[in-house]
Amino acid sequence: MFKAIILLTRREDMSAEAFADWWLVRHAPLARTLPELRRLTFNLVTNGGSIDGVSELWFDSQAAFEAAYASDIGKAVAADSLAHVGRRERLFVNEHSQL
Repeated sequence: MFKAIILLTRREDMSAEAFADWWLVRHAPLARTLPELRRLTFNLVTNGGSIDGVSELWFDSQAAFEAAYASDIGKAVAADSLAHVGRRERLFVNEHSQL
């Protein structure tokens, strides 16, 4: 299983409340339609650091992840994200569950 973690920082002109509303209410339903997506978790950061949200996306492989974002839906998901964030960083990880 391939996992991508995406760190998001809201635009400077966006409040934390506006970011949460966009991300959880408007962006999440779009993200859920990514082709071959196996699991999706949105983590809203509440302690005020430099990151506002952390998403976790699971696919069968990195190739499936890349194909999803190359699709029309994936391009729409990425465009919507980039229109609402000041910074986005993608991390590809090997998960090692301890429990």
